[in-house]
Amino acid sequence: MVKAIRIYETGGPEVLRYEDIELPAPGAGQVQVRQHAIGVNYLDIYFRTGLYPAPVKPFTPGNEGAGEIVALGQGVTDFKIGERVAYAGAQGAYAERLNIDARALVALPDSISYETAAAMMLKGLTAEYLLFRTYPVNAGDVILVHAAAGGVGLILCQWARLLGATVIGTAGSEAKAKLAREAGANEVILYRNEDFVARVKEITGGKLCHAVYDGVGKATFPGSLDCLRPFGTFVSFGSASGAIETFNLGLLAQKGSLYATRPTLFNHMAVEGRLAEMAARLTQVVGSGQVKIAINSRLPLAKAADAHRALEGRETTGATILLP
Repeated sequence: MVKAIRIYETGGPEVLRYEDIELPAPGAGQVQVRQHAIGVNYLDIYFRTGLYPAPVKPFTPGNEGAGEIVALGQGVTDFKIGERVAYAGAQGAYAERLNIDARALVALPDSISYETAAAMMLKGLTAEYLLFRTYPVNAGDVILVHAAAGGVGLILCQWARLLGATVIGTAGSEAKAKLAREAGANEVILYRNEDFVARVKEITGGKLCHAVYDGVGKATFPGSLDCLRPFGTFVSFGSASGAIETFNLGLLAQKGSLYATRPTLFNHMAVEGRLAEMAARLTQVVGSGQVKIAINSRLPLAKAADAHRALEGRETTGATILLP
């Protein structure tokens, strides 16, 4: 028996139940991981509320973590018992142990702790595909990062500055703005006090941005489009404030022949060999210390509901992790 969080019906944080479950031996192609740390993401909330449908019920939420291999399923030859590993994108992370397909795992170098790995995998791989594959950032680009003090936002700010971009961030408080600036944002807009579109125009001298990275969704649309120069790229990668409602594609023409995309990490990870490429780039930049992963909240696994409440209430900065 292992302790895990289970969801029997979708709803608020109260549907997260902490209980004992039976965990069988790993199947063919799987390994069993004893977890040292578990990442908490808005993606988990989407599954809990039913915005993203779970394949079965009841289910264990969570999509990233790090730990050590304690058992191997038939046919697994790329890993060994005792090896340090991390993963993202595999449902079932909110548990002391889990069985996971070996192909979803990434070997974890000694330079990166379990806690850092659990906090960086989903957010860091998201930042990797946003900056290198969705709108590839070049030196001299001007970008806008919404929720710049959030888990993905802080990584985007640091990494984009490394690439030579000018980074404009938005944040909900001066304390969050300070974190974003420390992470590399050149300018931070307090969206509760200021019109972010007007401020972007002011900051850029009317030239606007090459790309907007928006994990907020409904609350920042269509304002995000007004922050883009002609042929700019609107990247919607999350819906923290609710999903963007259907809009007329003619709006993209009216605002400057804009590009708009809604990528997901899972689509990128489904491409053969891409996870290894993305993870190698991420572990290098984090392991070298060039990008730092801020873990600003640590809670026991049993307190997962509290973690969700804080995340939904926009009370968090950086990453939140659960400790089994």
